[in-house]
Amino acid sequence: MPPLSLTFERAFAPLEAAVAAGRIPGGVLGVIDVDGTKQVRHIGKAQTVPTERAMTEHTWFDLASLTKVLFTTPAILALADAGTIDLDAPLTTILPDLRHYKADAWERQVTFRQCLGHQTPFPAVEPIYTYGRDPDLLRTFILQREWRAGPAVYSDINFILLGFVLERLNKKWIRELNAGPGFAWSANPEDAAATEDCYWRHRMLVGEVHDDNCSALEGAGHAGLFGTVHSVLDHARGLLDGTGASSQAIALMREPIHGNRTYGWEKSYAGWSGGDLCSPQTIGHTGFTGTGLWIDFAAGRAWTLLTNRVHPTRHFDSGIVALRRAVGDAINGN
Repeated sequence: MPPLSLTFERAFAPLEAAVAAGRIPGGVLGVIDVDGTKQVRHIGKAQTVPTERAMTEHTWFDLASLTKVLFTTPAILALADAGTIDLDAPLTTILPDLRHYKADAWERQVTFRQCLGHQTPFPAVEPIYTYGRDPDLLRTFILQREWRAGPAVYSDINFILLGFVLERLNKKWIRELNAGPGFAWSANPEDAAATEDCYWRHRMLVGEVHDDNCSALEGAGHAGLFGTVHSVLDHARGLLDGTGASSQAIALMREPIHGNRTYGWEKSYAGWSGGDLCSPQTIGHTGFTGTGLWIDFAAGRAWTLLTNRVHPTRHFDSGIVALRRAVGDAINGN
């Protein structure tokens, strides 16, 4: 593998080009090796509307669905390590009120393992926030709703329910739980990358969660985590060197449950977000706001690309899919 300095210069070029072309306002690229060697660079604007602020390497990002792998997955796997939950047991062992008015409901058979691997019949997308803004009522709605069943797809509902498990066991809402070293559930607007001018909240979102369902629930297991490039990279290094979770948990994060889905993460495959040149021992995940993290265990290297590609609106072709792949291939090319 080429030295990190040469690899980094090559990988930063696609991000630089995307900002110059006006496809995204700004971003931060970070790469870390298992020995702690780290390189970080920023470019562009953290906010352009209604005021302008420069991006820095210390800018906080709404990490969106990276919450699933940086917070919820390790928390659930730690519970399995401790024997508090059995991954093959149904969620009803902790959430006995899940569809409890219908004893044979399929939702009552869904297991922790199935949720971690997105192997449930829950729908891919559900605008839960359109049913109201009372977080207690919405939690009850999610637990009691007769969900339409379909083929197994990537679904936020899986991790919303896993978040309920964490809340029930800790007797606290997600936002009252420790977000982890270097992470938080919100950020100072002066230090955060702006996301979207939200239609239903009637304001530019800066330092508060972008995900609509997470906002209405006032915290959830599928989104809502904030962090910087350094906190994301430090978390990744902990998985690379084995200090960030138990060996059993890290092994499960790398082990396929079905197809390309591992426990919380996704493993590399042709055409995926991390590019085609990483090793088969690579896992990764992306976030809707324009974030992503990939960890190559064979190479002993991880990289994160954090952007504000939904600023000031999601309804624009930012080219984020091609950008992620270009960065990954530049990092892993010879």
